[in-house]
Amino acid sequence: MSVTSLNEGQGPSARSKVTVTTISQKKAQHEAVTCLTAYDYATARLVDEAGIDMILVGDSLAQVVLGYESTLPVTMEEMLHHTRAVRRAVKSAMVVGDMPYGTYQDDVKAGVANALRFVKEGGAEAVKIEGGRKRMELVERLLDAEIPVMGHIGLTPQSLHKMGGYRVQGKDLSGIESLMKDAAALDRAGVFSLVLEGVPREVAAMITREVSTATIGIGAGPDCDGQVLVFHDIVNLSFAAPAKFVRRYGDAAALIRSAVQQFKTDVESGGYPSDAESYHLPKETREDLQAILKRKEMKLAR
Repeated sequence: MSVTSLNEGQGPSARSKVTVTTISQKKAQHEAVTCLTAYDYATARLVDEAGIDMILVGDSLAQVVLGYESTLPVTMEEMLHHTRAVRRAVKSAMVVGDMPYGTYQDDVKAGVANALRFVKEGGAEAVKIEGGRKRMELVERLLDAEIPVMGHIGLTPQSLHKMGGYRVQGKDLSGIESLMKDAAALDRAGVFSLVLEGVPREVAAMITREVSTATIGIGAGPDCDGQVLVFHDIVNLSFAAPAKFVRRYGDAAALIRSAVQQFKTDVESGGYPSDAESYHLPKETREDLQAILKRKEMKLAR
């Protein structure tokens, strides 16, 4: 029986809880894995109710929510704050916390401690870390601490300065070999999924065939086991030109802008609020108040 058939006929609120086992089964049964980012209660609830498998509380919140120029400045406390908000909204999707820059690169022990905070304080069910073979020890230590790990290789935004910008990775033979080795190492270490970002379709397809873990593409073509995008990108709330791989599925910016402009117009014209949108005194209180005001007027007239 497939993972999908287990949930046939059930609404979003009744669907089974997504776990690492679910993701593994989907890989084995060639069923697509869906993943989106979310950073607050409202969007996380909508994403979860739509039936998305995994919600990544991505460090991309640095740019699309907090207004930073890159993911690098976002702090652990900011990530935990938003992860808690997402956790309160989600019933079925698997919640993955994105380890921010500086919380695991320098010290494996600190990396484990910060990952534990994501689980204990944020309510995350897994964490995501960037990097390949150099993260092997950290992955193993996290798994020893009972924390599932989502790997991330290719264009890794936290390596922005080292890569010389946001550049597609694995475009030559040495780059391909390095990516294949990174993917194999993380697969052996036991990551439950592996994000492939900004790599040629052909390379992503090779990695997907070679590893036993589910590959999640973002700018990596259609041959991965699943796909992830930034929520704000697909609904046009990112205020930036979209990357080549981003598909717009809605225009929330236009909807919100129109609503706000109409509110401003209605307030300035006196059209909002109407009498029907106002609260009124009970009849008895209104009559008593009118009597008091009338007596006051009569007293002033003397």
